[in-house]
Amino acid sequence: MHFEMMEALENLERERGIPVETILDALANALVSAYKRSPGAAEEARVTIDPDTGEMLVYAQELDEDGNVVREWEDTPDDFGRIAAQTAKQVIQQRLRDAKREQVYDRYQGRQGDLVTGIVQQVDHRYAMLDLGDAEAIMPSSERIPYERLDRGARVKALVLEVREEGKGAPIVVSRSHPDFIKALFELEVPELTEKVVEIKAIAREPGHRTKLAVFSNDPSVDPVGACVGARGSRVRQVVNELRGEKVDLVQYRDDQQQFIAEALSPVRGVREVRINEEEKEAIVIVPDGQLSLAIGKEGQNARLAARLTGYRIDIRPESNPEGLPIESPEEAAAEAEPTAEAVDETSESTEAEAVAEASTEEVEATPEVAAADEPAEAPAEVEVEVEVEVEVEVEVAEPVEEVAAEESADDAGAEDTKQAEDTEKA
Repeated sequence: MHFEMMEALENLERERGIPVETILDALANALVSAYKRSPGAAEEARVTIDPDTGEMLVYAQELDEDGNVVREWEDTPDDFGRIAAQTAKQVIQQRLRDAKREQVYDRYQGRQGDLVTGIVQQVDHRYAMLDLGDAEAIMPSSERIPYERLDRGARVKALVLEVREEGKGAPIVVSRSHPDFIKALFELEVPELTEKVVEIKAIAREPGHRTKLAVFSNDPSVDPVGACVGARGSRVRQVVNELRGEKVDLVQYRDDQQQFIAEALSPVRGVREVRINEEEKEAIVIVPDGQLSLAIGKEGQNARLAARLTGYRIDIRPESNPEGLPIESPEEAAAEAEPTAEAVDETSESTEAEAVAEASTEEVEATPEVAAADEPAEAPAEVEVEVEVEVEVEVEVAEPVEEVAAEESADDAGAEDTKQAEDTEKA
């Protein structure tokens, strides 16, 4: 068994490049730990492994107060071969993982910012695992494009963000949401960027939605925007396809900050004026009324990206209101122009009150005594006098209707008696 194990270790050295001595040292340390867990084991021990035969022996040790070995004796357990076999398996597997990790680290060290292509092996809400062929890479959820669906087995590109020497998991961390991922995609499609004829001066990105790039040409005969767009948009189309439809705005970088800010608000055209405050790093941009919503963008996205690209806080105003004065809405204007029902009622009540006051004043003026009393000896320029007037009204009450009717009945009865008396005398 020992001979077979040594032969396997030699094969690993040839195939994986792991030295046999490294594995034997790790195995000896693991066997010491396994021995100490056995019943009746000494507190201190060491394990020796013969590199030719693979024979393993355990030597128990007794130490003094200073840690020096006072006595040493062989104390190899009877079933130590079984323990050694299990331990050797675990140690070899761990050493294989460590060796692979070291090889990956050596191969990818210094490649931060490079573009790699991998096949999606595993996806969940925490991370996505990519197979790069000679290594595995992990893409945390924070480095993924929001709402992007990565199907298992799909081939995708990613940016090498970090190469870790120690720690659990894959040593390579990749990203698809980093702004430099856009830069790496354009460098893959635009040879002028690789040759340094065209440079990317600034990038502002909201992953999954929109990206703005400011490009500059070191050669006056080369249009930087046209070079990145390509013939009939072929170059930028490749980038957009890899981004699953994310919008990309290419603007030309300008040394004139006013002109650069106007360019950064693309796709807006016809910017009327740009006012810059260098101390506060603020800019006021006047745009045509019809371009205002386009300049601001959905939920302010276009203005926000333009501010990140230029480094200025941008205030966008319409041409009809360049000073940013508060604008009265049509509803407010109509409300001010048309009085409400309550206002009409109050006006009516005040009008009636004024009429009553005027009538009372006329009555007062018509009464000589009151008028004379109201006239002061020395009247000031303007005096407001409140006069309460009590008007006595004499009412003539008509006689009761019943009494009048009784008198009329009595008169009629007397007339009839007189008439009867006259008729009797004649007879």
